[in-house]
Amino acid sequence: MAVALATRRWGAPGALPPVLLVHATGETSADWTRVAGDLARDRLVVAVDLRGHGASPWTGSYALTELADDLEAVAATLAAEHGRPADVVAHSLGGLVACLLASRRPDLVRRLVVEDVPVPHPREPRPPTRPDGDLEFDWDAVLQVRAQIDDPDPGWPDVVASVGAATLVVWGGPDSPMPPEHVAEMARTVADGRLVRIDAGHLVHERRPAAFTAAVRGFLASPD
Repeated sequence: MAVALATRRWGAPGALPPVLLVHATGETSADWTRVAGDLARDRLVVAVDLRGHGASPWTGSYALTELADDLEAVAATLAAEHGRPADVVAHSLGGLVACLLASRRPDLVRRLVVEDVPVPHPREPRPPTRPDGDLEFDWDAVLQVRAQIDDPDPGWPDVVASVGAATLVVWGGPDSPMPPEHVAEMARTVADGRLVRIDAGHLVHERRPAAFTAAVRGFLASPD
């Protein structure tokens, strides 16, 4: 069952579609503040806290399909409010959740940007170490998400292939820990994909926000 996600909003509705921002594992909606401020100059921008993160419910159950259920509810509300689907910009885990959304509800996603997101393939598990102190996210969410990415559902290539929205795949270059061939596969497998390289490692929007935002703006504004 979907849970109600906490959100942050910047800007105001205008002539352009709203933008929905989706963060990575262990982050929150606040991670997007700098990018959101730029995008909000001419449109409404909404960032979510995924379940188990920030102010959203910490449910103890973090299947990627459940995270997509939650995001679908937010996207559906935006579409109803504004009479059009949103443009979705998503990083890492958020990109996988956004792919699930776009594949199941093409009516809710006009365009999709995924930042440093590969098509999932089995990989050797490397259990993460919990940081000290209080966290802004449920550590169980990290463990459950990692397990689903280390040993992914074999249907992921079909999910990606069914994404019909025009998609920009932003690769962080050789310093990214994501396998470049699997990031390129993402751009190649979606129905209408393109790949751009911004050398910044995995945190492109954080380390090179101006370049990232310029690429996103150009893509969202390009003709259909």
